[in-house]
Amino acid sequence: MTLAEIGVTVRQAGPDDAVGGVLPRWVALPESVEEIAALLRACAEQDLAVVPVGGGTKLHWGAPPERCDVLLDMCCMNAVLEHAAGDLVVRVQAGVTMDALAAELAGKGQELALDVPSGAGSTVGGTLAAGLPGPRAFRYGTARDLLIGITVVLADGTIARSGGKVVKNVAGYDLGKLFAGSYGTLGVIAEAVFRLHPLPAERRWVVAEPSLDELPALALALAASQAEPSAVEVDRPDPHGPVVLAALVEGTAAEDRARA
Repeated sequence: MTLAEIGVTVRQAGPDDAVGGVLPRWVALPESVEEIAALLRACAEQDLAVVPVGGGTKLHWGAPPERCDVLLDMCCMNAVLEHAAGDLVVRVQAGVTMDALAAELAGKGQELALDVPSGAGSTVGGTLAAGLPGPRAFRYGTARDLLIGITVVLADGTIARSGGKVVKNVAGYDLGKLFAGSYGTLGVIAEAVFRLHPLPAERRWVVAEPSLDELPALALALAASQAEPSAVEVDRPDPHGPVVLAALVEGTAAEDRARA
């Protein structure tokens, strides 16, 4: 079966589609899990190398692929499939941008507590595949910790599902977490189910400039304090300037004032 026969939108690749300087022959734009499966099955039969891509914000990371015949672009799989606000759970397609998801969830006073640069075009699938911890992982965990269900398509076209749509899921091994931080090497992430958190009414950064001698003890004390910071960061913007210790507190205005 050729790519033209599988019913997936495919176009010729151009210079802007190169991955690490490697130019693919085609760009595929699947619109469903089944189309991804059909595409990967056909590519496996023809020994075509496939590189999945979301927003493309991390394509420069790591070694470039040895070859790339088909760039699998997830931009058409960009739907929020289900938002169970009462259960603090959301199911999304992997091509949804993090900005679009944040806007959707904010309408119900909720958030997926992952920190990615706003406006960068990062997608849910790419964020999960990169497995990046943000500052608030200190309190909420990483993408791997917030993931409760996943649908992936393996290289031979097999559709695999793990986890479910409830936070307390005990249905066997949680194989889905293997795909967090896998950079697309284990399969194509097609859908994901995440645990959500209420959107804080306010966020405040509390900043101090301790000496280098004071810094370790102060940072540890802050992390263990009843202020319950969502993030603790140490920075030194100027190599010759002071060290900055910053803590993020979240909650209502009254809670933030009391904890700050």
